[in-house]
Amino acid sequence: MRFSILSGAALVSSVYAVGNAIVINKSPSTFYVWSVGDSVGSRQTVVAGGNYSEPLHRAPNAGGIAVKITKTGELSNGVPTQIFSYSLDGANVWYDLSTTFGEPFKGQRITVTSPIGGTIDWPAGSNPGGSQVKVASSEGNVVFTAYAAV
Repeated sequence: MRFSILSGAALVSSVYAVGNAIVINKSPSTFYVWSVGDSVGSRQTVVAGGNYSEPLHRAPNAGGIAVKITKTGELSNGVPTQIFSYSLDGANVWYDLSTTFGEPFKGQRITVTSPIGGTIDWPAGSNPGGSQVKVASSEGNVVFTAYAAV
């Protein structure tokens, strides 16, 4: 008898159709994106009018994924970092926004939207207060968008 073991990500994607985590740059400035789970992914450059996309996935040892965004091209040295995080939970994806070392989008509207879930809206690039955690079906996309300064 032969047995097959699937990883957590493979099992989720084999049972549920999954969408994408998308970062859209509607601002005039370039910014940089890293996908961080069990390890730090390579730096991606998102120019004005550009985007970054990855399939929603799980990090077996970290649980969720943190899509980290900076304006400096660095991820260390205490630079202001926007964090668009998500976690797959079967048929659902939970998502949130937070910052560390400052607010790289201060003065700019940023949102996280899903066509089948709630919207997170930071009209001035700062947390307006309270918990911002939202949940949606993992079949849809979850989209972070940075806009031009308000």
